[in-house]
Amino acid sequence: MSYRDLRNFTEMMRVLGYPRMISMENFCNPNFPLVAEILKWLVKRYDPDADLPSDIDTQQDRVIFVKSVAHFMRTKAQIRLNMKKLYMADGYSVKELLKITTLLYNAMRTKESGDDLDEDSSSNLKVSDLKRTRQLASEITTKGAALYDLLARELDLKDMRTTVVAKQLDITELEGELRNAIRNVEEKIQKINILIENVSTDETNLEAKIEKRKSDLERNQKRLQALKSVRPPFMDEYEHLEKELEKTYEEYTFKFRCLAFLDQQLEELEKAEREYSEEQDLQIKKMVEKIRQEEMWRACDPSSLEDVTNIDHLVALAKPMELQPTEVKRESAKQRVFGSMTGMGKKENLDTDSDLDLEDDDGSTDEEIKFNTKPGNKKMIPRTFLLRDSDDDF
Repeated sequence: MSYRDLRNFTEMMRVLGYPRMISMENFCNPNFPLVAEILKWLVKRYDPDADLPSDIDTQQDRVIFVKSVAHFMRTKAQIRLNMKKLYMADGYSVKELLKITTLLYNAMRTKESGDDLDEDSSSNLKVSDLKRTRQLASEITTKGAALYDLLARELDLKDMRTTVVAKQLDITELEGELRNAIRNVEEKIQKINILIENVSTDETNLEAKIEKRKSDLERNQKRLQALKSVRPPFMDEYEHLEKELEKTYEEYTFKFRCLAFLDQQLEELEKAEREYSEEQDLQIKKMVEKIRQEEMWRACDPSSLEDVTNIDHLVALAKPMELQPTEVKRESAKQRVFGSMTGMGKKENLDTDSDLDLEDDDGSTDEEIKFNTKPGNKKMIPRTFLLRDSDDDF
């Protein structure tokens, strides 16, 4: 008996309308009159025309009453009751009473829900009933066909059955069959006993193997602990190399960062020098162009040859700046260049401005140009020729 079953039973009896209040403590001790009263009320609720014995004074009357109730519920409601538990009339009988109570309670709930159904729900029930009907019809057809086949074989089976029944049994043959059956059973029993003995032997062997494995495990664990406690001979060298590797890696990372920074600074310096060189070239070109335009408006006067010399001076200064920054550095290792980019304001000779030998396109040196441009020389070089050569130098 469980508390839940007892609670459900009392609630269902209250819903069904049992006139007496049932407490959970009524079934702590055997109470056959209460059980008999509940059984009579439940049977009458199921079938008002049911006829049950009313005497329960003696033991025989109680047994008859319980048997009649069990027979009635078995034949009418297809419910099998345990008569021993009903006769005990204690908490165990509640489970048997709960079977009848549950049937009546579900029927009442179905009736109430059926009254509350509307037209849509009733149509749904009709559809479900139709499906169930079709399923049952198909099952009936299948089972009818199987039954027809069995009945068709009944003629042959009936003759065989009649022949076997009418045949007289041979006692000797029957005894022999029984002896053979007994012998087979004895052999099976003997085999089972042998297996049982083998099981005990196997159990002993397995226990011995288990003990051996346990001893091996303990020995290996002790060996493992010993190996853990012993320091390998190469461990000191390994730790030393590991520390050196860490230091080497730190140095490598530091040098790598420095190298990356220096590469960046070198790129920025080369870029700045390149920009500065381009800017100086552009300024010189602008100054030369300006002087050229001024000379075009002047007459061929020997006093203007000084300006032409200044133009050649600018050309000589512009040529080293056309080199790349790296090329300038390489040239500076071999020779030093002296001069100033602001030489237009002073009258200096080209020999003191630079030690570089400047040649024109036709192979003439600066001294030849100076010689040809002396005031006392009758052969004058046209100014356009000098300006053309100076433009080609750029």
